[in-house]
Amino acid sequence: MTWDQAHDDPGVREGDVLAGKYRVDEILGIGGMGVVVAAHHLQLDDKVAIKFLLPHALRNEEAVARFQREARAAVKIKSEHVARIIDVGTLDSGAPYMVMEHLDGCDLDAWLHERGPLDPEQAVEFVLHACEAMAEAHALGIVHRDLKPANLLCIRRRDGLLAVKVLDFGISKVVDLGSEEHDPAITKTQSLMGSPMYMSPEQLRSSKHVDARADIWSLGVVLHELIAGHPPFSAETMPQLVLKVMSSPAPGIREARADVPEGLERVILRCLEKDKEKRYPTVAELAAELGEFGPARALVSVERVSRVIQAAGMSAPPPSANAQGDAGSVAPWMQPSSRDRGKRRAAAAVAATVAVTLVVGALLFIRNRPGSTTDETGSATVLLRPPSAATRPTDGAGSTSMPASAQPLEPAASASAALSSLPATSASASAGSASAAGTASAPPTKKHVPRNPPVRTTRPSGYDPLDHL
Repeated sequence: MTWDQAHDDPGVREGDVLAGKYRVDEILGIGGMGVVVAAHHLQLDDKVAIKFLLPHALRNEEAVARFQREARAAVKIKSEHVARIIDVGTLDSGAPYMVMEHLDGCDLDAWLHERGPLDPEQAVEFVLHACEAMAEAHALGIVHRDLKPANLLCIRRRDGLLAVKVLDFGISKVVDLGSEEHDPAITKTQSLMGSPMYMSPEQLRSSKHVDARADIWSLGVVLHELIAGHPPFSAETMPQLVLKVMSSPAPGIREARADVPEGLERVILRCLEKDKEKRYPTVAELAAELGEFGPARALVSVERVSRVIQAAGMSAPPPSANAQGDAGSVAPWMQPSSRDRGKRRAAAAVAATVAVTLVVGALLFIRNRPGSTTDETGSATVLLRPPSAATRPTDGAGSTSMPASAQPLEPAASASAALSSLPATSASASAGSASAAGTASAPPTKKHVPRNPPVRTTRPSGYDPLDHL
């Protein structure tokens, strides 16, 4: 809807400069009480979104109080999954305004209408993003009370992945902050606040007397709708809808999607318990069980939710270990899904096969590699070619004599053992050849140099024949 189609003039036109620094580029949408425009920050040269009340809404004390409450609530929540508030102020018309980060994307309600139901893993990841936002809100004592696909904006991050941001804290309830947060104009209302299709039974009875478990109900409805394509409760009239929410059991998600795991169905049904005492007490416990059904990257959201709730002194599963704190025992929600475990087992099998192949190849290489020795300088000498019988030198008796340094290594001998044993065997080899010639006493030991010595290449000490692999 554009501004000229609305029942009330929004009071701005494209090109107007608001608060002396925001030039209106486009009117994005108009609601019953407010309008959102895309604008350009003239000083920072950046795009922003500005939300402010329509002129007729300024006469509504409750609408003004809600608007101010939304700004106070949203600015306190620092989660990356909540639209960031940049500035607040009042226009010349007296209308309060808030400046938010400009986000390109579409809400999940539009996604469902344009593309249909989501893959269960993707739906779980989106709801886990919403759990991150709600963890910070609940830690501050803020209950959203209006979670629905239309208030979950899907954007594409810089890394190319999709993410969800929670919008519209306009009817949020602050349950435990200072008394200045409780405006009489808000608390005295008897009007129905929220979207009945996503409201818990206790919220339908009284919007004032709800806690964080009302948001958990709404998250269950949202998850059901994202996967099934429709909410769990629907009716032609408002009284029929309220009666269903209050008294009819929630249908199982597998009635609409048989491919949904039974465990995920149990999680959704627990969110939709009529008795709030039977629901998950915190979003951390909800996120802990949802983590098994989302992609592996979504476990980051599970851990963040747990840490935020724990830091606030609320009950939550431990972020990385079980309640006993065993270092080697991982909490169930940290375990990968069955599909991820199968992928990891296949990868491990491939890695093991490659490792075995390399080890066998290395052993065969060592087995067939000629021996090595050391020269007088202590450098390792690797024999690339053992001398043949035709090139072996002979002693005076006509027997062939191979220097001990040229003897091939035993296949099972290690390189270090061979190097340590070689110097001690050289003298005994020379004495043995002299004894074979029948000489009474051995002549003074001379270093024997073969006529055709084997080709040698010198390597530094400590050379490992596997280094070249």
